Amino acid sequence: MANAGLPAGGAPAALPEPPRFRAYRELGPRPNIIVDGAPLASTVLTLSHWPNNRTPEALKRDTSTETVYAYLDAPRYHRSAPWVSNNHFDEDGLFSMFALCDPETALTHRELLTDASRAGDFGVFASREAARLCFAVEGCADPDRSPLPAATFAGCERQRTARLYPAMLDRLPRLLADLPGHRALWEEQDRFLADSLAVLAAGEAQIEELPELDLALVWLPEEQPLRTARRYLRAESCALHPYALNTATARTRLLLIQGQRYELQLRYEGWVQLASRRPAPRVALEPLAARLNERERAPGDWRAEPVSEVLPRLYLDGTSQSSLASGPFIDLLLDYLRSAPPAWDPYDCAGSGSG
Repeated sequence: MANAGLPAGGAPAALPEPPRFRAYRELGPRPNIIVDGAPLASTVLTLSHWPNNRTPEALKRDTSTETVYAYLDAPRYHRSAPWVSNNHFDEDGLFSMFALCDPETALTHRELLTDASRAGDFGVFASREAARLCFAVEGCADPDRSPLPAATFAGCERQRTARLYPAMLDRLPRLLADLPGHRALWEEQDRFLADSLAVLAAGEAQIEELPELDLALVWLPEEQPLRTARRYLRAESCALHPYALNTATARTRLLLIQGQRYELQLRYEGWVQLASRRPAPRVALEPLAARLNERERAPGDWRAEPVSEVLPRLYLDGTSQSSLASGPFIDLLLDYLRSAPPAWDPYDCAGSGSG
């Protein structure tokens, strides 16, 4: 992309002096830029899509990586700070930090890193290369498979984050230069993605959308086995790879139906500030779990995760199949979604978000 670093007017933007990474807890009073996370008192600029962030309005985009590219395009917003940091590690955090620390290299890979930031955060992708790049980053962050030294993963999450960023800022240019050469990091997840895309293309799994509720009913084959996907640095069991499912529907509330096994998911898009659209507000899932427990006759309990979680779920704990047929279950869900009040507003600076 010859013009990847050009602003809308066509003239090259003057790139800011690149900051260096410093661990979040080590910043103290030092002036810093925070990407994809919550600012500190010493932060001079935030470039993030997190709830209630202080990013300049003109720079806000759907992902933090896109926000950093908008910043690089706009010299009037450039701020001088020697340090950049983030309070957690993930793909969007890595790509946005890389774009600040090595803007020249990042601008030559703008399309790929932008696509990959959406894949990492939202599970949607335009190119398989973007999906594979995220799978490779997840592979590097998986202590059981990572080529990084074992000491990288010692200690608590804060300590791991502090080690992962410098290690991956160093490794990312090699992934960008030769992704096929790092096949061992991404091929297993890519195979799961390919199989899931084939299931959807064949109509073996079907998606019924209810746009007025921002809801998709996902009907899965009963015989479809569960496989492991890695997202947000953790493993999850699922019948279809989330990248295949999320790319197939823009709805941010997903009800997965497999026989009488049900799982409701609230996608990550509802936790952050999107610039391109406003998903339906998240609603609390605990009252719905209580209603289901009143009707459930199978052994087990309906569990609801709080809406402050990245990907909150409602699921039946203790058994795989509910006693409730799909019709009554869906009716109860629709009735609840139509009447439940919002429980999370990432755009309300006095509301429930952090940072």
